Amino acid sequence: MRGGPLVVLGDSLLDVDLEGAVERLSPDAPVPVVDCHREHHRAGGAGLAAIIAAGLTGRTVVLITAFGDDRTGRRVKELLSGHAEVLRLPMRGGTACKMRIRAGGQSLVRLDTGDGHVVDGPIDPRIGTVLRVAGAVLVSDYGRGVARHPALRRLLAGLPGGTPVIWDPHRSGARPLSGARLVTPNLVEARTFACRDAAGTDGVLAEAARDAAKLVRRWRVNGVAVTLGERGALLSVGDGVPFVAPSPEAAVRTTADTCGAGDCFAAAASHVLHAGGLVTEAVTEAVRYACAFVASGGASAVTGATVGERGDAFDAPLPGDSAWDVVRQVRERGGRVVATGGCFDLLHAGHVSMLREARRLGDCLVVCLNSDASVRALKGPDRPLVPASDRARVLTALECVDAVAVFDELTPVELLERLRPDVWVKGADYSSVELVEADVVRRHGGEVMLLPYLDGRSTSRLVARARQATSTILGGETS
Repeated sequence: MRGGPLVVLGDSLLDVDLEGAVERLSPDAPVPVVDCHREHHRAGGAGLAAIIAAGLTGRTVVLITAFGDDRTGRRVKELLSGHAEVLRLPMRGGTACKMRIRAGGQSLVRLDTGDGHVVDGPIDPRIGTVLRVAGAVLVSDYGRGVARHPALRRLLAGLPGGTPVIWDPHRSGARPLSGARLVTPNLVEARTFACRDAAGTDGVLAEAARDAAKLVRRWRVNGVAVTLGERGALLSVGDGVPFVAPSPEAAVRTTADTCGAGDCFAAAASHVLHAGGLVTEAVTEAVRYACAFVASGGASAVTGATVGERGDAFDAPLPGDSAWDVVRQVRERGGRVVATGGCFDLLHAGHVSMLREARRLGDCLVVCLNSDASVRALKGPDRPLVPASDRARVLTALECVDAVAVFDELTPVELLERLRPDVWVKGADYSSVELVEADVVRRHGGEVMLLPYLDGRSTSRLVARARQATSTILGGETS
């Protein structure tokens, strides 16, 4: 990994999701009434990219950004605390806020407020110092002036040779820096930058390849990676055959919430280049991380309280259907949704027996899986033995498991508020008193059931036996 920090530079804002349910139309207008039951706040724009990058690297990143001293700006600052060292530029106007009103996993409307823009002028001298020693720089341009700031562009142009610059562009933003290692527009943005008014007839990959090659030459950058949603991404370096990084075999459905996927792609590519990887490696890993990010709930699953600990969740599995798609399809058919939860660290016969029995109680089984951070908080710093990505892939390989949803909290209560299973199942080693999630399940009309484990099977016993065996072997070698 390059010695200096990963620096994210760009416009930050506040993202708010109001989650609710629609069960009736308004009596005074033909519009749905959303009964909101939960509100999510998260840093958006460059702030989200910085938090994702911090989760991937496991280290605090440096964020060069702008937000106001208003209530919205103070909330952004609070959400960034602990995840990014923030160096601010002066801004005029109100901090931007994007509020999505959502129901049933779908966005119904988005409300944008805040007219703040960066003010040209002197900047904090620490910004120049940080950029000169940066190991990599991600420019997350949301068109509000940070990437256009003359002093910042001069500093970027004067970066030491070999410092990778990754530029996530915006249609109303600044021109990417000449010599940037990688620029990451999506398909529509690439088409717009290449001055094509509409999609052609040659196929998505052929058109993306032409647009990307054209932009490499126009911007004089080293590479352009056009993100293609569930198709993956296409990388062009201008000449020769383009490189295609497809999505994993089990691709994320287009019905999933893709908000923040572009930020995740750019942050993941920056992480790989910061570590000294090749551009093709960066694009390949960025596709994998972005797909897993969407599969785990995307930006709507990120909260200010837990987002900094979600690095393991980005490596979550890619089931053929997300948990929300599975639940929706089952409920549309009038079926029963069964859910269970746990760490499932070292899956054993007791787990499998319980999961099979749970699946027989309904028409689908969703496993609520503790993330790595959650397992560490519950079991100690030496757990989990198996990362969340592998634990979830093993679970989804079981015929009795229909989907997996990863959560970061100590209990799945927040996840169950959204999932609302008809049946919540736990192993019989839990008493009803210990099931703190029982109240939320019953409040939404669900049942709580206990199922037996096979006697003598537990992860803790397996871990103890392995440690005892290791201790015996090492003791024999030193005796």
